[in-house]
Amino acid sequence: MTGSRFLDVRPAGRHALLVELPDAERTGAFHAELLRRRAAGTLPPVEEIVPGARTVLLDGVPDPEKLARQLTDWDVPSGVADDGDVVEIPVRYDGPDLADVAELWGLGAQQAAARHRSYTYRVAFCGFAPGFGYLTGLPAELHVPRRDTPRTRVPAGALALAGPYTAVYPRSTPGGWQLIGTMPDPTPLWDLSRDGAALLTPGTRVRFVPADSTP
Repeated sequence: MTGSRFLDVRPAGRHALLVELPDAERTGAFHAELLRRRAAGTLPPVEEIVPGARTVLLDGVPDPEKLARQLTDWDVPSGVADDGDVVEIPVRYDGPDLADVAELWGLGAQQAAARHRSYTYRVAFCGFAPGFGYLTGLPAELHVPRRDTPRTRVPAGALALAGPYTAVYPRSTPGGWQLIGTMPDPTPLWDLSRDGAALLTPGTRVRFVPADSTP
C-alpha cells in the first residue's frame, strides 16, 4: 500500500500499519495530526500510536486497508504546530563534554549553555530505556557527533546531545552521547507509581531552565 508523495503505508500485522516518512519533521507533523484527529473524534479506531525516528506504528486497527486508503489522502503540514504541553527541566550546564561541544559550535562554554537552553524542544519519540525521550529542536548547525568511545556509565539525570537529538538519561547506563549538563535534583523521568509513568511523552514540548548555580 503505497501512499502519497511523503507517506508510505505498509501492513505490519493483521491489525497494524507502519507509516514511513522521509524525515523527523514530517514524522512529528504526522504524529501531531493523528493526535489532533483522535482528540477531535475524527480518527478511525486505533488503539496504539507509536512514533519513531521516521516511522509511526498504528496498532489495534480494525480495518487496516481502509485506514491506509484514508491516510494516503491526508494533507499533513510539513512542520509541527508550536503548541502542546511544556515541561520545564532545571539543569546545570556542567557536563564533561561541554567544552568540546562549545568548541564545535565556535562558542565559549557559557555561551554554548545559553544557546542550548534558548530553544524549545519537542519529544519526537521514546526508546533506548524507559523514560528516555529523543528531543528535536536543535538547529542543524548545532548537531554534534556521538563520542568516539562510549562511556561505560552515564549517570542518571545527565543532559546529552547526539546528532539532531537532545536527551536526559533517566537512569545510569552506558552511553556514547556528549554530556553537557546534569539535573541536580531530577524529577523521575520514569515512575511507575505516577499516573503516566513517563514524564516526557511524544509531542511534549521541553524547555531547559537554569538550576541553582547554573552558569
